[in-house]
Amino acid sequence: MAYAEKVYAVSNGKTLKKHTWRCRYVKPDGKPGSKSGFATAKLAKEWGTAQEAKVKAGTWIDPDLATLQFGAWAREWLKEKAPRGRTTTTWWEKLDAHILPRWEHVPLRQINWFEAENWANRVGEASDDGTASKCLTIMSQILTGAVDAKKLESNPLAGRRRSRTAAIKAKNQAKQAAKAKAPATPEQVLLIARRLGPLDGMHVLATGFLGPRWGEGIALTRGSRGVREEAHRDGLWTCPTLMIREEVAEYQTRDPATGAKGPMQFALEPVKTDGSLRDIDVPPFLDALLDEHEERLPQHIDTLFCTRSGIWWRNSNFGRQVMRPGADGRPALPVSKGHRAREGWDPIKPGLTMDFLRHLHDSLQAELRVAEPLAYEQAGHVRGGIKAVYQHPTVESRIERLAGLQGIFERAMSTLGWDRVWE
Repeated sequence: MAYAEKVYAVSNGKTLKKHTWRCRYVKPDGKPGSKSGFATAKLAKEWGTAQEAKVKAGTWIDPDLATLQFGAWAREWLKEKAPRGRTTTTWWEKLDAHILPRWEHVPLRQINWFEAENWANRVGEASDDGTASKCLTIMSQILTGAVDAKKLESNPLAGRRRSRTAAIKAKNQAKQAAKAKAPATPEQVLLIARRLGPLDGMHVLATGFLGPRWGEGIALTRGSRGVREEAHRDGLWTCPTLMIREEVAEYQTRDPATGAKGPMQFALEPVKTDGSLRDIDVPPFLDALLDEHEERLPQHIDTLFCTRSGIWWRNSNFGRQVMRPGADGRPALPVSKGHRAREGWDPIKPGLTMDFLRHLHDSLQAELRVAEPLAYEQAGHVRGGIKAVYQHPTVESRIERLAGLQGIFERAMSTLGWDRVWE
């Protein structure tokens, strides 16, 4: 049974009259536990009685474990996790750059929402709001792990919603205003594709009209082209597809336990989510262009969208060497020793990226009012709610989507006065 005892202050070897109270209680293993620093005997005994009640209920957490420092627990927790390689790297990037410099030596029990929120807002002002939110999410996951491991009674960050400062709100509004701008038009996509030529231009067209993610797109091979077959009315309906099964991952590897940097990873990995695993229905114009594209590729090259030597593009290289001049334009260059003259290009859609081309595909789906189950499936998004369980894409909705994309392409070609994509 819990009880309280006096603890007298000592100064220069002398016991003083001033005292506090210490609680004594019985831990689950039968050994005595204690905690000092209570102002009254009543408070000490109440705390001890509460501990023994938790012991009896099986919910007791050893207070000594909550003195474990956040950094030590974060490393222990991460060591036991086995997420995708990119996820491990992201966690350690945020830990090294933002979280551990502030929280590494803070005991778990001293972490509270007030300080965590203020710290996150400082990160958001110095960096960006998304980074701040990601840091809080990672911290919360680690603290939830501490609760599960019975090192902490509760996670002070769980379920809390951060209040942004005025500076962060202003940054977010500016970012949203930039995002609210209309994506590239189909005509602009065609102009950029023709400018880049069949090899890289085909990659641009496929992304703009089908919406694969960057890593998914460069992972596509000749064998990724398939056929969908579904019963329809009195027969079988078929359409060509691009099968998304893997993606090319590009990131700095990290040791899960220590965060030590390893070699760069540039290899095939499973796609990000269950929703990412999909077959994208291909409209007739794009299927015909892909046929031509395969014939144009050297026989020894299996990857559909690659460099001239047949290897995967690195994201940064493609952006710098292909998308920036293709979308932003480039100056003309005169003849020089060892170099022929280069034609100048006017801007078509400055700032356009492959990610924004993916936005175009989903925006076109919205314009065509593609049925929600199919729109989510084709974009590789996970649809939530009970309707995701009961509603499924139908053949009719697939036919309407394909006809809509075909119509958009044909209208764009007519607007440009073209009868073929490549010159």
